[in-house]
Amino acid sequence: MTQHTDYALRVLIHLAMSPSVHATIPQIAAAHQLSENHLRKVVLHLAKGGFLATRRGRGGGFALAQPAESISLRAVVLHTETDMRMVDCTGCKLRPVCGLPRILNEAASAFLGALDSYTLADVVQDRLGLVATLDAMSNGPETPGAISDP
Repeated sequence: MTQHTDYALRVLIHLAMSPSVHATIPQIAAAHQLSENHLRKVVLHLAKGGFLATRRGRGGGFALAQPAESISLRAVVLHTETDMRMVDCTGCKLRPVCGLPRILNEAASAFLGALDSYTLADVVQDRLGLVATLDAMSNGPETPGAISDP
């Protein structure tokens, strides 16, 4: 998976940990030690895909657009990955007779099938553990972006 998908999943997990709270890009970037510039692109892409609801102004930010139970991991990955091929066989002379593309396509289908069985809610089942880990990484709840309301 690409870094874009990795960041997208981190954003969604962060928001699912406190679904009633609007987060900001600087908060999530600080909490997860991510680039704000790249995160901004990810958040915009997730909002355009209907995964995030955004709000401008004081008290603004973004939150999940739907309950975590309704957000399929497969849907997120398909939205953020532009190409699910595991390898590009386009220039390979063996391609017409090689079985690798078929096998890798089967593996990608199995991967997406497994993701289809899970939602964002499944990822954050141990909410208290996630919050504690994030707070510890952020050097305590006073650090910007830390989630301290389990």
